[in-house]
Amino acid sequence: MDRVQKISQWMKEADVQVSFLTSTENVFYLSNFYSDPHERLLGVAVFQEEEPFLICPAMEKEDARKSGWPYEIIGYSDIENPWEFVQNAVSKRVGKISRIAVEKEHLNVERYEELSHLFPSASFVSAEEKLRQLRMIKDEKELSIIREACALADYAIEVGCSEIKEGKTELDVLAAIEYALKKKGVAAMSFSTMVLTGANGASPHGNPGLTKIQKGDLVLFDLGVVVDGYCSDITRTVAYGDINDKQKEIYDTVLRAQLAAVSAAKPGMPCSEVDLSARNIITEAGFGEYFPHRLGHGLGISVHEYPSLTETNGLLLEKGMVFTIEPGIYVPEVAGVRIEDDVVVTDSGLEVLTKFPKELQIIK
Repeated sequence: MDRVQKISQWMKEADVQVSFLTSTENVFYLSNFYSDPHERLLGVAVFQEEEPFLICPAMEKEDARKSGWPYEIIGYSDIENPWEFVQNAVSKRVGKISRIAVEKEHLNVERYEELSHLFPSASFVSAEEKLRQLRMIKDEKELSIIREACALADYAIEVGCSEIKEGKTELDVLAAIEYALKKKGVAAMSFSTMVLTGANGASPHGNPGLTKIQKGDLVLFDLGVVVDGYCSDITRTVAYGDINDKQKEIYDTVLRAQLAAVSAAKPGMPCSEVDLSARNIITEAGFGEYFPHRLGHGLGISVHEYPSLTETNGLLLEKGMVFTIEPGIYVPEVAGVRIEDDVVVTDSGLEVLTKFPKELQIIK
């Protein structure tokens, strides 16, 4: 059963007459057409029995057709009202509409008001939960693409390590990484690349700048690439020259926690237990207050998707789930260390998709 059919089947069970999905990620998931239309309307409409349609800016209609979408594609110009096309296309397919499924987390108020005006007797239900369930389990084709994205992420860390030199700035190293990836054919990063040195690494989501790398620094890399619409996400922290005992203690604690979580994750294990397997090690070492985020997050078309690995999430791991395992310790004005792998749940355990070494790398 293909993805559109799965949505249609769910709609029958939920008594939903129309699903209108407008996020770039979910449109891609259902149609294989990837587009960032900015302020313009992009959407896929799915029905219980009737043929679905895709609506996009007219300038992208041919790209949508080339993506392999076999159903109707409606293109509109910048001087046309796309909502009139939506109303006409829906009305041709279904009569009475009592329930419409939308992405409530994505749909803005203006678009909600447009849909409410077009279909005044309809109530709105969330499509997110069903789409999260579907996207959470990757098939073999998706895994093959993600493996390629992970291999390129490994390469990017290798490039970053080779670029570390005294006096180079964080942005110098970042630019070298992204240039090398462009030469490999990588068009987009999963998110803004991070290269953080010394005390800057103590900010989990820090912004690279003109800080110069110095001997004795820990240098944190966090990056990912997009391959055929799917993301990777890796973090490695390396030493430039000799580091002090405190930095080494932080690194060793994070590494023990990360390896423990990798060992704990397997089918049937609650997400909470995987998180706690790492968190308890960090807490027992005296750094609990310096690990302020969840252990990991799902990975796929979005760099952050389901499942979420928190200490309170009782969701059981299943074969085909792809997620990150990324414990960290961030001590202000001292250092930050994070070690992150992308993993997939297998029949019996876990496959680690990112391969760059995790033992402390000392760059001389």
